[in-house]
Amino acid sequence: MFGYVRPLQPELKCKDFDLYRATYCGLCRCLRQRYGLIAPMLLNFDFTFLALLLWESEDRFVPCRGRCHANPLIKKPMCPNSRALELAADESMILAWWKLRDSARDDGFWKGLPARMLSEILKPAYKQAVRRCPDFDRVVRGCLEELAALEEENCPSLDRSADTFARLLQSAAPQEEERGRVLSQLLYHLGRWIYLADARDDLEEDRLSGRYNPVAARYGPDGDDTALALTMENSLELMGAALQLGEFGCRMPLLENIVYLGLPFVQRAVFDRSWNEIKKQKIWRNDT
Repeated sequence: MFGYVRPLQPELKCKDFDLYRATYCGLCRCLRQRYGLIAPMLLNFDFTFLALLLWESEDRFVPCRGRCHANPLIKKPMCPNSRALELAADESMILAWWKLRDSARDDGFWKGLPARMLSEILKPAYKQAVRRCPDFDRVVRGCLEELAALEEENCPSLDRSADTFARLLQSAAPQEEERGRVLSQLLYHLGRWIYLADARDDLEEDRLSGRYNPVAARYGPDGDDTALALTMENSLELMGAALQLGEFGCRMPLLENIVYLGLPFVQRAVFDRSWNEIKKQKIWRNDT
């Protein structure tokens, strides 16, 4: 995915920061165990948020300790293996593989060569993930084909293109009655917000390269930040409303930080063009 979904670290309590990092490290370990040594390269903050959402409600977080992928000599607190981590890892692999294929197509032969090569290296892992989550892969493939068709026709409708990506991410929710409905709505509006944030982030680059950009197609080559902010903030409000309907146990304060503080912060950074520098910064305290 894109790395936009992250907490606002200065506003996190220590226990919530520890929970976030343990989830991040636990997902890294799960990716390595299920898909090999290269798979942890795909890990980012978006996938960590997905793992947090998929986790069953718990009153108290009890970490285990595991060896760090980057430095096997170090043991770190990690979330124990669970169905939530496994599902997040499987869906992460599928989403990341399709993102690589999409980048290879959009960037042309030479610029897209690294993405094309990495997608080939990861193809066996991707096929393994598809066997575990065939329905999710089918939806992702179908939605990306719809997006490609909309790009081909230079679709001027922001809602049509954003809805297509929103349905893609929505399909990551488990098919459960009560909890599934909450996660489905939350992920739908998150997907819409991510698509619009990425379109605004790429506006200048797409203009220079002549690529399709939904914001430019709707508002012109310079976009319209006032109008775009209104529709993105509406998605944030609906996401927050869905969050309050769910049961997330000890993870709720962390999820609230991400939805109510982290995403608005990222949105402002995308709009004022400070995001390119901010996204390079690590959120870990003292880089430990």
